[in-house]
Amino acid sequence: MNFLENTIRTLVRCIACLCFSLMLLNQTQAAEPPNIIYVMADDLGYGDLGCFGQTVIKTPNIDQLAKLGMRFTNHYAGHTVCRPSRLVLLTGQHTGHTPISQNEQYYFPEGATTVTSLLKEAGYATGGVGKWALGPPESTGVPSKQGFDFWFGYLDQGNAHNFYPEFLWSNEQEISLPGNKVGPQKRVSIERETYSHDLLTQEAFNFIKHNAKKPFILQAHYTIPHANNEGGRATGDGMEVPEYGEYADREWPAPEKGFAAMITRLDRDLGQMVKLLKELNLEHKTIIFFTSDNGPHQEGMHQVDFFNSNGPLRGYKRDLYEGGIRVPLIVKWPGKVQAGTTTDHISAFWDFLPTACELAGIKPPQSIDGVSYLPTLLGQPQTPHDTLFWKYRGKVALRSGKWKAVQTGLKKPFELYNLDTDIGEQNNIAEQHPEIVAQMKQKIVESQSAN
Repeated sequence: MNFLENTIRTLVRCIACLCFSLMLLNQTQAAEPPNIIYVMADDLGYGDLGCFGQTVIKTPNIDQLAKLGMRFTNHYAGHTVCRPSRLVLLTGQHTGHTPISQNEQYYFPEGATTVTSLLKEAGYATGGVGKWALGPPESTGVPSKQGFDFWFGYLDQGNAHNFYPEFLWSNEQEISLPGNKVGPQKRVSIERETYSHDLLTQEAFNFIKHNAKKPFILQAHYTIPHANNEGGRATGDGMEVPEYGEYADREWPAPEKGFAAMITRLDRDLGQMVKLLKELNLEHKTIIFFTSDNGPHQEGMHQVDFFNSNGPLRGYKRDLYEGGIRVPLIVKWPGKVQAGTTTDHISAFWDFLPTACELAGIKPPQSIDGVSYLPTLLGQPQTPHDTLFWKYRGKVALRSGKWKAVQTGLKKPFELYNLDTDIGEQNNIAEQHPEIVAQMKQKIVESQSAN
């Protein structure tokens, strides 16, 4: 009997030790910071995705991200054009506090604090591909001097509008693409041409593979569906893409075939990225963000209304109406973000820095405008922003709850909209609510004061 009792006691102790070890392992795994992938399209509209109402352009893989994650319907870009929007994303400050508020030349000074530099200090491997608009070659603003272990793509913003460039950059090394060199009329060799988006995707996947055993952040700042403002050379229009794919036989203008094909190509690569994460057993360890840098463009002969690219919103790129700044945001994190959910939480690009910091288990800087939306992602209650602010040249806009104030020029009157009842900003009610307009004007002044 004593032998039996001792054996039972030993087994109980072993089981208890095993349970305790498993509990500690689970706690360790729960505390392990996730990989972060932030995918940003260029000039993709609020209405260009199936999960946001698009009925013609096919985006099955991005729609699947939304089905398995959370869709934000009140998310805003940092700006209505490229460079300042990216600056807001990286610094966590809106354009009332950033050095620029339009597409003027700017590059980061030495020692700038960005979401990338902060996560690098926290032990993350940091990588990026695509368009970099915040530091030309041999400046302090190049990605390798701003927290990126690896960068592949464009450094100059203007070059990023050519999808068959003669070279790209791997950190600070120029990578020649000889097949893309052009003669007086056309590229030298069709067989050797390289579509830059495909190369960016390849390098993004390589970064994931090389850093699969440690926490990483990958920022894929893709360049499609931006127009080639010099006119497309691949398809004879301003929407440059190797082939039209399933849209080739549609009775559409060439630019619209190109626009749709670019988005579907991007969608294809998002599907391949998720597949890669599954193969590497990283899917549950990785949170994916998908968004756009501003509203849809009307360039390269593409027309915003052709596919209803801005959905129910008024305006498009370069406007401070909703169509120029409200963008899709989808976040997928299996086991953490409830699948198939939608939130109307009001958020913006400047919230990504504190969100990423909270995911990494570090404190963000105090001098930022952003607020982490991780509580929303985890299904927890969250206090919304008091205000969101944008400025672009002589234009300003401010959102405060349901109210949106817009001034389209320095000498133009303020417009006021109730976004709860008028998402399309069709009914200017400024004259009916002078007290609200006065409050909004004051908040605009306060949004541009010292942080």
